[in-house]
Amino acid sequence: MRFRTIMIFPEFENIDVINDIRKKYDPLADLVLPHITLVFPFDSELTNEELNLHLKECLSDIQPFKMELEGFSKQINNYGNYLLLNVVQGIDEIKNIHDRLYKGRLKQFDAGYDYVPHMTVGNLSSIDLLNKAFDDVNKCNDIFSTVVKKISVEMIGDNEESIIIIEHELNG
Repeated sequence: MRFRTIMIFPEFENIDVINDIRKKYDPLADLVLPHITLVFPFDSELTNEELNLHLKECLSDIQPFKMELEGFSKQINNYGNYLLLNVVQGIDEIKNIHDRLYKGRLKQFDAGYDYVPHMTVGNLSSIDLLNKAFDDVNKCNDIFSTVVKKISVEMIGDNEESIIIIEHELNG
C-alpha cells in the first residue's frame, strides 16, 4: 500500500504568488500543489472506497467555509526548517475537520500533536537559510482568500508526486 494524505487544495485568484515563493523555497513545489494538510501521510490497509466512506461519514454536515491566509511564520522541528503561510480565517473549521478525520478508521494514525492549520511554502536546509527566506517573504503583503468546497485525498507516488484519488465535495 502507498502512503495517502488528506488535504485542502485551495484555489486563490493570486495563487501565483504562493507558487513563486514555493518554487524558491519548497523542494516539493513541482510535486504537489499548494495545500493544507488535514491528515498527515499514513499507510493503511483501508481501500480507497472505505476511505471515501470515512470522509462521507465524518464530513456529512460540514458546509463550505471561507478561509483566508496571510503572513508567514517559521517552524523548526525534527523533520525540517519550515516556512509557513498562516491561516487567519477558517482555523476552527479546519481544526474541526482534522479532528473528525482522525476519529474512527484513522484514529490509530493520530500522533497527538497540537494541530495548527497552515500552508507549508518552504523547507530549508539550514536555520540560516530559513531566516533569510523568512525575511524575503515578509515583503509579501498579499491576502489569500477562498471558499473551501472540497476535501481531497492524495496518494504519494514513487517519486513523491501527488496523485489525487478522492475528492469529497462539502455540502453539509
